[in-house]
Amino acid sequence: MKADQFLKNYAAGVRDFTGVNLSEANLREANLSDVILDRAILDGANLSHANLAQSSLIEADLNGADLTNANLSGSNLSGAILDGAILDGAAMEGANLSQADLTVAKLIETNLSEADLQEASLIAANLDGADLSGADLTVADLSQANLTQADLNQTNLSGANLYGANVEGTILDENAEI
Repeated sequence: MKADQFLKNYAAGVRDFTGVNLSEANLREANLSDVILDRAILDGANLSHANLAQSSLIEADLNGADLTNANLSGSNLSGAILDGAILDGAAMEGANLSQADLTVAKLIETNLSEADLQEASLIAANLDGADLSGADLTVADLSQANLTQADLNQTNLSGANLYGANVEGTILDENAEI
């Protein structure tokens, strides 16, 4: 489906686009709150500054997508593929990213407070200055990740793999252990 037809259907009230192929689509600044894009193909799509709050992107392919400054607050991205995605400055508070693949993703100054990142792959991800306060990173793989200046207050790191991660300047609870 082409981006213009997708946006026209959304404007007409359609919300369920399960499995749609929007590879390389330009959806910059689109208002797509409450959209259902489960198992959709959005690899390489431009979703920068888009509003995807409260949306469902379960197992969606967002490989290499640009989500810079996008609003994904409260969205469900469980099992999504975000390998190499750019999420710098994105609002993702309360989002479900359990079992998501965020390998080498850019999450600089991204708000992931209260997010569910259980069993997520964040291998070599750049989380410089990210807000992970209150997030659940149980059994997440953060090996080789950059957590410089990240806020990990009240974050659950039970069973998380932090091998080789850069934790310089990371903000932690006084009793936390990495």
